[in-house]
Formats: sequence, C-alpha cells, structure tokens
Amino acid sequence: MSDIDPRLRERFAAYRAETVAHLSGPGPDQARRTLRRRRRTRAVVVAVTAIVLAVLPIVANAALRGDGSVPTPAQTGEPTTPPPSVPAPTPSTPLTPSAATPSSPAAPDGRISRAQLLAARVTLPAWPSYAQRCDTSDVRLQPWSRAQNGPLLADLELGYTDLDDDGATETVALVTCAAGEGSVKQLVAFDRDERGRIVTMARVVGFAKGLDDITDAVVTEDGKVRAQVVDIQPCCSMPSYWAQQQWRTYRWTGDGFTQVEGPRSFGRDPRLTDLVLSGGDLVLGPSGVDGTRPGTLTLTVTNKGPVDVAHIGFAQLSFVGTLSAADSATCVAWREGDESGANCRTAGLKSGKSRTYTFHLRVDPTELNQPSVRVVHFDDQDRHWRDLTYGDNRVDVRVVS
Repeated sequence: MSDIDPRLRERFAAYRAETVAHLSGPGPDQARRTLRRRRRTRAVVVAVTAIVLAVLPIVANAALRGDGSVPTPAQTGEPTTPPPSVPAPTPSTPLTPSAATPSSPAAPDGRISRAQLLAARVTLPAWPSYAQRCDTSDVRLQPWSRAQNGPLLADLELGYTDLDDDGATETVALVTCAAGEGSVKQLVAFDRDERGRIVTMARVVGFAKGLDDITDAVVTEDGKVRAQVVDIQPCCSMPSYWAQQQWRTYRWTGDGFTQVEGPRSFGRDPRLTDLVLSGGDLVLGPSGVDGTRPGTLTLTVTNKGPVDVAHIGFAQLSFVGTLSAADSATCVAWREGDESGANCRTAGLKSGKSRTYTFHLRVDPTELNQPSVRVVHFDDQDRHWRDLTYGDNRVDVRVVS
C-alpha cells in the first residue's frame, strides 16, 4: 500500500468510517445463536439421511422377491423403538399374480344347416356289402326321396350338441340309401375342420345284426345321442307294428361312438306266440252233377305259448274249396284282401291249449294243386302277427279218398 497515493488512502479511510457508522452488524450473542441453529439443522438432516439409507436396501430386497413383505431384522438385546419423529414403515399390499393363462384357439363351429350339408361333398362311413349303389367317397347328399338312388339326407330333424367336449357344437344327421326292397340307414356325426370344411366324425349307430332300421334320434345337452332303433324294417305288405322299438344312447369316446345306455339286443318279441297246425286230411264225397265233390277238412291248432291268442284265423282255405254256409257260425268270413290272407276268423286259444276244427267245403278236384292251409294269430285289435316258429303253423292238404 506504500505505493498508493496518500490522498487516495485518506479518501478510502473516510468512506470506510462513514459506512461502518450506518451498519449495525450482529454482535457476539447473535453470532452464537445462529451457529447453534445451523448445527441442529445439520444433525436432523444427517439423522433422516441415515434412516433413508437403512430402509432403502430392505425395500429393494422385498421388491426383488416380489412379495412386498419386509423381513424382520434379527434382534440383539432389547428391541429398539423407532424415534417418535420417524413413523414405522407400512408394509405394502402383496402383489397378486395374474390368473390369466394363455388360451387355446377356439374349436371350429360344427353347427351345420341342412342346406350346407346338402351343398357339401362328404366322406361317409362304409355301407353293408348288399348296398351296392351306396357310395362313401366324395358324396353329395341328396334330399330325401323314395325315387332317388344313392345316399340321401333322411327327412329327420338335425341334432346339435357338443359331442367331443371341445366347447363347440357338432351336427348329427340320419343318412339313408336304397338297398333292395328296403333301405339301409346310418346316424352320422359331422363337424368342421380348422379351414371350415365339413368333415365326418364317425358313425353313431347303423346297420347291425338284429338292428334293421333307425326311426328317430335326439341329442342331449351333455353331448349324448339317443337313437330309436327297430329290429324289422317294414316293407312291401309287412305291417309297421311288427317292428320292436328301443331307445339306445351313445357317447363319443375320442375314437368313435359307443353305447352307454339302453338295451343292447331285442331278443324274442314278447307279443308273439307259437301256433302249431296239424292234420290236413281232406275226405271227399261222391261227385255231383257239376263235377264238384263235398269234402271235410280236419285241422288241429295247438298254442304252444307263451302268449294267449285273442282270435284264430285260417288262411288259404279258398285254395281247397268253397266253405259251406253251415260253417260260418264257427269261422266268420274275414275281410277280403286282408294282408294276413285269412279266409275266416274264429274264437281265440289260450297258451298251452289245443282245439280241432272240421270244415265242410265244396271241392273241384280238377283245381286241387297241392294246396296248403295256414293258421293265423289275431290280437284283440284285429291285427295279425307273425309266428315264433315259422313252418309249423302250416300243413299241406292231403286227399284221402
């Protein structure tokens, strides 16, 4: 400072003296209070920082475990109570893992309308060997009609249900095909593949020994198929009531359908009995002016059971001769053209009983051509029935004089 101009030094001194006179700086007490306040603040900051640094590893460890829980530190000595100014940490709610799982692709919808089934080309299960005009490969089903050949879609309502438990619906249809004088039928299950094409699952039920026809079918909500099957397929002059009917239930096994409910066979028809006809001797009298001869025909009927017969009928008597009016009280003339072929009908016969009948006829010997007579079983509704043992309910007529 020795190099500074004396006059300039004097001016600096005067300015400093004037400025200090207007300032009232803090004294020693104020300075000490300020220093103590700064030290307390620094201590609190240090304490809070220490707590944060201690909690952070615990929270991080819980986050890594994924359970949100805070492990309890091992205690040494007496338990330490957190300072009142620092609240205890609150455990977070444990995370719940998502229940969503990858879902499988939805199964194709196998609900097929009649029009769609008729428009498609399908592969059918095999037909019996005698159904020679019934195709199986690349088949275009035709609407039901008696006049058409080849596989037809029967006139039966389609069934829809989940057959294979895949969550989607499948279709059940009755398919028929002409075979000889009758037809052969199959109940078939159809579905769709991933590309939406109609495919055949399998045959539910079809032709089999002792099972000749399918007349009805329904599906259940739990994926079963109920089919009404019969042991005889009536055709020609055969009455429909001869058929025995049963309901059988089928279920998909993964490879095909198997029966799970209902009878498995028909057995002997409980409505039928065994009538046995014996005799057949025709005794002729002297010839008349017209060349005809009187004759008496003796027949014996035995009901071997197990069913009582409401009425007994005799068929083909007209091939022997003309019944006398005297016999009409015993054997009432039956309706002409009846499918049973009976010429007359008489009283019934209980199971295990026998009865002998003598008929008076006018016979033309020139027209006798080894005739035979047959006994017929009628019920109380005038319906005629088959015989359990075909053959022993018929006898050949033998002329004895």
